[in-house]
Amino acid sequence: MTVTSPRIATMLLLIVCFIWGVEFVPIDLAIEVMPTNTFNAIRFAVATLSMLPLLWIVQKKNKDNDKPINYVLLIRSGMLLGFFLFIGFYTQTEGMRFTTVTNAGFITGLCVPLVPVLGFLIFRNVVPKSVWIGVITATAGLYLLTIGDKLVFNKGDILVLICAFGFAGHIIMTDRLVDNFPIIPLSIVQIFAVSLYSTIAIFIGPDPAFYYHDAEPVSWHQQLFTPLMIFAILVSGILGTAYAFWAQSVSQTLLKPHKVALIFAAEPVFACITAWIFLDEVLGEKGIIGAGLILAGMLVSELGDRKQQVELRPLDQTSALK
Repeated sequence: MTVTSPRIATMLLLIVCFIWGVEFVPIDLAIEVMPTNTFNAIRFAVATLSMLPLLWIVQKKNKDNDKPINYVLLIRSGMLLGFFLFIGFYTQTEGMRFTTVTNAGFITGLCVPLVPVLGFLIFRNVVPKSVWIGVITATAGLYLLTIGDKLVFNKGDILVLICAFGFAGHIIMTDRLVDNFPIIPLSIVQIFAVSLYSTIAIFIGPDPAFYYHDAEPVSWHQQLFTPLMIFAILVSGILGTAYAFWAQSVSQTLLKPHKVALIFAAEPVFACITAWIFLDEVLGEKGIIGAGLILAGMLVSELGDRKQQVELRPLDQTSALK
């Protein structure tokens, strides 16, 4: 399918944001009964398979323009970048067991202002004033959203904050490593790496593969083939990854980066609305202000200095705003 209209591209990206916001809820419900690493191993195995047709389509389309690919270096780079994704997705998914879907959605969005800050700390990249303003604004929002009068982070908020750092690190390293690789093959390696690392983590973690140690033992088919689990895996694996990747790939060629940033700021809002409808999660007065400040920080960081932004490729957005 060829997309030539910016209006259609905008709609496609809004659908992506909606999918990402909605999928927080089934994932949150799924990990109440299935350990995080097992869920992620299956989820990203499905995602890997669902992205293979994209590889075939691109290769067929560009068969006359193929350049030699160093597959060893591609796999090494993909496995390294996949490790950052694994850290991000594990801490995000595990964190959702202990915090609200709403908090997880907004805290994950902190990776946007974190990208230039980590780039400054690690590689001494120049950081414009707008980014520092965005970071301060988002940090104040994080305080109001998660701490408020309690003066303490809960375990889930801390894990999701680590997730934001993981996704920010992934974006920075992607910007450093992938210029010589085709996007889709590298993305498939990264997605597969998340499944592989999650599988390894299953065997070194404290819980059995398909149930928590304090729950009633079940077999893999009893746990996997339930309506909730199938829905959560298919939505997050196929729609939240393969469709999202395709939609971003075609849409970001038609829309300017600042417009894409504005559209993706809607994702945590969709997560908040979905959590309110299905899980009865309600933000208090301070939580609403905090969420608003985080959104403002994201937008100020992205829109304040368009000339010095780190380029966000499709998989970066897929990981960073989920």
